[in-house]
Amino acid sequence: MRFILSIALFSLFFEASASTLSLKTQEIKGYLVDFKTRSGVDKVQVELISLKSGKRFTTESNDGMFIFKHVPIGKNLLLLTDKDYLSDTLAIFETNSKEHLIHYTFSEDEPFSARLKVTWFFNWGDRTVTLSNGKTYVKEHYWSHLLAKIILVVYGFCLIMIFYYSVVQLSLAINYRRSKKKGVAPTPSFDPASAPKVTVQLPMYNEMYVAERIIETTAKFNYPKDRLQIQVLDDSTDETKDIIARKVAEIAAQGVNIQHVHRVDRTGYKAGALDAAMDQVEGEFIAIFDADFVPDQDFLIRTIPHFNQQNIGVVQTRWGHLNKSYSVLTELQAFGLNGHFAIEQQGRNASGHFINFNGTAGIWRKTCIEDAGGWEHDTITEDLDLSYRAQMKGWKFTYLEDVESPAELPITMSALKSQQHRWMKGGAEVFIKIRRRLIAQKGLRFSDRIHGLAHLFNSSVFVFILILSLLSLAILHIKDSFSDLNFFVQFGAFFISSTVFLAFYYWNSYRDKKGRFLSDLWRFTLRFFQFLSVSMALSLSNAVAVIEGYLRIKSSFVRTPKFNVAKKDEFSGNHYDKKSLSIVNIAEGILMSVFAFTAINRLIFGDFGMVPFHGMLAIGYGVIFFSTLKEVRQGK
Repeated sequence: MRFILSIALFSLFFEASASTLSLKTQEIKGYLVDFKTRSGVDKVQVELISLKSGKRFTTESNDGMFIFKHVPIGKNLLLLTDKDYLSDTLAIFETNSKEHLIHYTFSEDEPFSARLKVTWFFNWGDRTVTLSNGKTYVKEHYWSHLLAKIILVVYGFCLIMIFYYSVVQLSLAINYRRSKKKGVAPTPSFDPASAPKVTVQLPMYNEMYVAERIIETTAKFNYPKDRLQIQVLDDSTDETKDIIARKVAEIAAQGVNIQHVHRVDRTGYKAGALDAAMDQVEGEFIAIFDADFVPDQDFLIRTIPHFNQQNIGVVQTRWGHLNKSYSVLTELQAFGLNGHFAIEQQGRNASGHFINFNGTAGIWRKTCIEDAGGWEHDTITEDLDLSYRAQMKGWKFTYLEDVESPAELPITMSALKSQQHRWMKGGAEVFIKIRRRLIAQKGLRFSDRIHGLAHLFNSSVFVFILILSLLSLAILHIKDSFSDLNFFVQFGAFFISSTVFLAFYYWNSYRDKKGRFLSDLWRFTLRFFQFLSVSMALSLSNAVAVIEGYLRIKSSFVRTPKFNVAKKDEFSGNHYDKKSLSIVNIAEGILMSVFAFTAINRLIFGDFGMVPFHGMLAIGYGVIFFSTLKEVRQGK
């Protein structure tokens, strides 16, 4: 394959020998050879100008050979023009006559792009070898060539894993569309007379901004009061515990069955609080809400009827967004979460594959929790862990896309990254914990095993994206330097299809459609590439979290700070949102600079292949880095 995108210009003067002067025209043949591969090069444009008549002749090399016919006798100028070769990578050998020795020199006016391109990747002793016939070629050093091959193998593996991830997402999108065509199943009716007793659990830890709101909201559920219990599971260590105590007393005075369960020992964090309260649960079913949720008053009467079969262990609802329009950051989070709650949850559920309880806005059958082994706190995503343990024991989950439970989206970059860190690390921890059991469990469909492993392995895609982005810098050097490896580099373009598959996935979950296809498509495309840029740039911090999970490095449960704001003029700071620059933040700033320089450099020199990829990475890392700087400065 060829080298880099640049223009190389050669000039060559020659005259016909005395034996051919009696002819009016001549036939000129030549051969182009690559110094490094010692093979003929294909599809290089060759132009010959007769300095006698001014006539131009153009041809193209075929496996190195080029030929001009009916060229006037006399002095000619030979120009070899190719966008993919540097000026010092080609040799020209005239083949039609030993007497026609061609003496050629490079043009002094060598193009700017050819002079400044990177040339050798790790030049560890490349040397010029002289053949027995006097011709020379450059022989690559063994170790630099081997290193380039290793990098290509790792790079290709990352591409394959990202492609695999996108194919799984594509299959879920297709399942989702099929489920929509089938229509919505009839909703079971709610009968107040036979309504089961339900316990609502509200786990909290230092939630002074939102504690009162969620307590008031659940107390207003239009469910038979004699069959409703509310437990506020409070692990708070600040004034939140006093706020909760006052609000619980106020609600209890209204005749609501509500208890304030306060723990001094935070063992197990959220999972520990849920497990510790199990012996005080009065209900047959347990609804769980995080502190930032604001469920509708009819939540229970729309969900409880779906436990119409004894093997249904969980009913999960869709998350809504209270503050989606707060900023571009919240818009992008809503964009991504809609993909999960529409395509992933509904797509898996419609196909009978395992889904997960999302930690909140769902209801458990109490006997399902007990049968699956209860809440365990050896991972920081106890919800995902218990979900898989329950489903592997035969319990079925139901997902209700049309029941929406609004919640607050993180409004600062630091809050978003802490949330992402917990989700990514927890996913990796559950994969390590469950993977062997999922493979070996008897009675599971093969497709359930495959989709289950893919689901638990999802967070690892950020590791592959990070490695891929870093290696792409080396790939450019390999592309410039090793012509025999260039084929593998260009083959990577096939995986552009991964982006297309993901676009299809998010298009089907895009909820901001107005009905006019072209305008919807334009808004979606802009939002999709914004989301993709920031998501790829989050790969650094997320990859750190995933690696911690795989290495089983334990850390405390860092909850996402809640703000209780819907508009920017309502924000006056947050006591819990701690901001400081870390090594990861500094690395994000460095990567922003590196990818920006690389994209601009390649754009100037006409090598457009990876410019969009590096440009998006530079933008994404820039958004994260400067947002963090701004928040740190405002915090001080």
